[in-house]
Amino acid sequence: MIYTARKGQMNYGEAIGILLLDFVAPFIPGDVGNASTYNYPVRYKLVKGLTFDRLFNKDKSALDILIQTAKELEKEGVRAITADCGFFALFQKEVAEAVDIPVFLSSLLQAPFISNIIGEKNKVGIISAKSDSLDKTFFDNVNMDMSKAIVVGLEDTEHFAPFGIEETGTFDSKLVEGEVVAAAKEMVKQNSDIKAILLECSMLPPYGKAVQEATGLPVFDFITMIDYVFTAVVKKRYHGFL
Repeated sequence: MIYTARKGQMNYGEAIGILLLDFVAPFIPGDVGNASTYNYPVRYKLVKGLTFDRLFNKDKSALDILIQTAKELEKEGVRAITADCGFFALFQKEVAEAVDIPVFLSSLLQAPFISNIIGEKNKVGIISAKSDSLDKTFFDNVNMDMSKAIVVGLEDTEHFAPFGIEETGTFDSKLVEGEVVAAAKEMVKQNSDIKAILLECSMLPPYGKAVQEATGLPVFDFITMIDYVFTAVVKKRYHGFL
């Protein structure tokens, strides 16, 4: 097999590029920001100055630097680009238009798919870091009918909110898990038509298993989406027998 170097590319083998918020937190295994979450190499790149506050306030002044950073990832050889916050949905359409590889910036992109597979009469339960800011603008950007979703937030929690929103830089994962599970159970209790759960925040996948055990429902998150796209941009050959 003959291999040819790509101009401007200095290393290879990272199919997924991940745009990072300018945000301080310990990213534990299962978090989008922890490279050990994946069974394949990923490439990270910080979007300087793009804070969580700017995202949930729908401040689009960082669009140019975001597109520039995405183009850098593309030049460095990634095959698809994601991000580490569901609120990146704000920029989904512009960034997808700006590069020539697949872009899937928000976990919310899965919402229309989930809605389709659970039936017209049922709802997608969404657990968000900050539900009071997750409005129609973000759903429109991923082509999701907001009436088909039930959204609950963690902005008023004792343990998640300080590290996940206020950037205190430390947290007890077990206590956060309890808050996420409690939110999921209450959401399902109050809405019997919820037939699947989507964890919007990139820091919530570590708790997906616990949420599923508590509710018995399918649970989608950033990692289900990233793994799915990876299998599309890096196909494998099958070996077996009849």
